[in-house]
Amino acid sequence: MLRIYFLQQWFNLSDPQAEDAIYDSESMRRFARVELGDDVVPDESTILCFRHLLEQHGLTESIFDAIAGLLEERRLWLRAGTIADATIIAAPSSTKNASATPR
Repeated sequence: MLRIYFLQQWFNLSDPQAEDAIYDSESMRRFARVELGDDVVPDESTILCFRHLLEQHGLTESIFDAIAGLLEERRLWLRAGTIADATIIAAPSSTKNASATPR
């Protein structure tokens, strides 16, 4: 759950988006250590409850400070990320240069 919370923060995901990202992204599943065939993917309400639990106990800032410290020791930087959909779709061949003669 903590790893999913990190993904939420790093990629600015809402609770439903975090749930969807675990289903959709192999790299996020690997990071969160969720195997679709073996594990139950936490639903958005479970993610919400966990996030509220961390916030209620004031743990979010100390957790991120600890992670930042560990990364800094290893000379690594952490910044927010973006998600790009790299879905491959079938498309007809380009006819743009079909009439051009080779040189």
